[in-house]
Amino acid sequence: MKQYIVDAFTNQPFSGNPAAVCVMDIWPSEESMMKLAMENNLSETAFIVKEAEGYHLRWFTPRTEVELCGHATLASAYVILHFYEQDSDAVQFSTLSGILTIRRKSSLYEMDFPTYALKEIPVTDAMERAFGIRPIKAVLGLDLVCVFETEEQVRNMTPDQALLTTIEGRIQNATARGAETDCVSRSFCPKLSIVEDPVCGSAHCQIADYWSRVLGKKEIRAYQASKRGGYLDCTMLENGRIAISGEAALVAVTEIVAELK
Repeated sequence: MKQYIVDAFTNQPFSGNPAAVCVMDIWPSEESMMKLAMENNLSETAFIVKEAEGYHLRWFTPRTEVELCGHATLASAYVILHFYEQDSDAVQFSTLSGILTIRRKSSLYEMDFPTYALKEIPVTDAMERAFGIRPIKAVLGLDLVCVFETEEQVRNMTPDQALLTTIEGRIQNATARGAETDCVSRSFCPKLSIVEDPVCGSAHCQIADYWSRVLGKKEIRAYQASKRGGYLDCTMLENGRIAISGEAALVAVTEIVAELK
């Protein structure tokens, strides 16, 4: 079985967000997929099986299966359209978040993702202790989005990973208005056994939605200010969904020789 390592939301290897992508004929056990995800020790490993219509896609962190992952979806689309469906410019994935369609547009891969209802919640002392800086606003969807006063606060913060697990959200995001982009953000995922996601596509289903409302614009240019960094182009769609686009770079193609039962 081949495994592809792809850096998402970048056009340069060793930047953006790396994902492992495994394309298989049949599903191994969840235990085997979990073991391989732990062995890879990347934020996400994607597993793909061909179906009559499109492909079935599942995502695993080193700790658990998740219902949505942006960068591993982009990486999966890159692999399918480069190595398996070279004559196509679109691929459809069946996932825990429904049918996801990804379209190749020149060097970009545009993903049609769901959004999540956002509600404003009180800023708490627990949030301040966890992030080390008090947010000026907090909204909650699938993830927590805490808004900070300046880009520098977001870039320079060193959150307490243990305390992050005590506050709301699957992922704890820090965001602020950007100087060169509409927003800058960082995504911390200790509940998923990930210290920081280098570039989190699924989090931007909420981050871009928030900034779209605040700035009164449908198109949001976002930068994820992790050490690796990456850019996301986000467009709020009329049907209430979001299009998130980014580039991808192939790093490695390897052979998995261990038996996955």
